Amino acid sequence: MSAVDTLFLIACSGLVLLMTPALGMFYGGMVHRGNVLSTTINCTILFALLCVQWVILGYTLAFGDDVGQVVGNLNHIFLINIQDSMVGLVSENLFAFFQMLFAVIGAAIITGSFVERMRFGVLLIFILCWSTLVYDILAHWVWGGGWLMKIGSLDFAGGGVVHIAAGVAGLVGCLMLGKRKFRKGILPHSLPLSFIGAIFLWIGWLGFNTGSALSVNSVAVNAFLATNFAVAGAMISWVIIEWTKYGKPTLLGSITGIVAGLVAITPSAGFVTPFSAIAIGFLVSPICFFAISFMKSKLGYDDTLDAFGLHGVGGIWGGIATGLFATSSVNEIVSKEAVGEGLFYSGNFDLLFVQILAIIACFVLSAFVSFVVLKIISMFVPLRVEEAQEENGLDQSLHGEIAYR
Repeated sequence: MSAVDTLFLIACSGLVLLMTPALGMFYGGMVHRGNVLSTTINCTILFALLCVQWVILGYTLAFGDDVGQVVGNLNHIFLINIQDSMVGLVSENLFAFFQMLFAVIGAAIITGSFVERMRFGVLLIFILCWSTLVYDILAHWVWGGGWLMKIGSLDFAGGGVVHIAAGVAGLVGCLMLGKRKFRKGILPHSLPLSFIGAIFLWIGWLGFNTGSALSVNSVAVNAFLATNFAVAGAMISWVIIEWTKYGKPTLLGSITGIVAGLVAITPSAGFVTPFSAIAIGFLVSPICFFAISFMKSKLGYDDTLDAFGLHGVGGIWGGIATGLFATSSVNEIVSKEAVGEGLFYSGNFDLLFVQILAIIACFVLSAFVSFVVLKIISMFVPLRVEEAQEENGLDQSLHGEIAYR
């Protein structure tokens, strides 16, 4: 065991742990003042729920011994048989905890699509089923020895496993729930709260991406740099778009650009150069801006906090960008375990094709399972809160609390 790598991964785990409450703050500031607490608890309660799920079943499905390149077996149920094992130069116990935090933040992202109208109990049941049947399976496909890993797809820190899958689940959920009936909170009630949440997300994301190297090495340093440079590119381009279209740059736009840049660089942070990271961030903003400002209104779905528009669409671009910009000069895995370098370095489409295939796989599995699970739940209990509860706000009607007096 390496003491340095162990301390490094413990520190990164602490940063990733910060992301879930930070997302609650980011989301909470954007809803109506009567829903800020319910929106925040939707995120934070998932840590407790998925901790238990991960220990009992999630980790072994994701990282147990491979069964048909589809799922892990049950040899690590209740986290047995890993106490004396190593992943790289760190304890497998620590690796399991670090990976659990990815499952938590992925589930928390989903909640942004249907805040202000989904029943709390329905949310918990749906997330538990989704995490088991989608997240754990995708984690095995991409990182645990599954078929996407075998064909050479690259996803450094969860662009497909976390962001595409979560964004698509959010899209399916908001479509099945229907639009909000009372849109009093169409504008953020507290931008300072969302700003604080976005900054803590940024800080936590450094652990998310950098820690995925699992060691203190050049790949970790590159991931740290690439993450920050992508944010810079995305913020600049989002502000330019807003300034050009509306005549004024906004704080909301800049923090949205932060999140878009972080999402886009996640799958490629350990595979692309810092300059490529700037380009990836710069290009993600117009793509996500189009999804949020035009595609959502044209198609008529009510993705409350744009989980699909930011995380789903941004993750799709990030996966494609990995197929364009990945280079073995940053990480030798690109030439050893993938099908080759990105299009802009190799001149061939092999890696790009594999990345697109992985994107489709993440999209289809999450969409199918999300629809089936919600459909089954709806046969026994309504998915939405009652109309009076929605009108009065969920803080008081569901949780008996008021954020502001």
